[in-house]
Amino acid sequence: MVPAPEVLVKHAIKHDLDVATAKKVTEKAYDSYKARFAEYKPTFAWVSDNKANVSFNAKGITLAGSFTILPSQIDFELDVPFLLRPFQSKAVEVVENEVKEWIQKAKAGQI
Repeated sequence: MVPAPEVLVKHAIKHDLDVATAKKVTEKAYDSYKARFAEYKPTFAWVSDNKANVSFNAKGITLAGSFTILPSQIDFELDVPFLLRPFQSKAVEVVENEVKEWIQKAKAGQI
């Protein structure tokens, strides 16, 4: 049996922060996500100065993706298996809301 294809979901979250602060925002957003959704076993690891690989488990399936920090946006990519496509918009929404919350906190001097 051939495995169902994955779909690469790409999403950009705009910001007006310096790159170092945007990187901190991404880390804080992950930490918050990890605390709230520990049962999904999220992982986060910087693989370069501006890119972090992430993963989490949902319904027994591991989803992998990345954050790339750019001067005016944070790019989020996630490989979504066919069986989890109905949940892809919710996953992107959760990530975007978490990052946007920390962008606002950064602007308020809270990180």
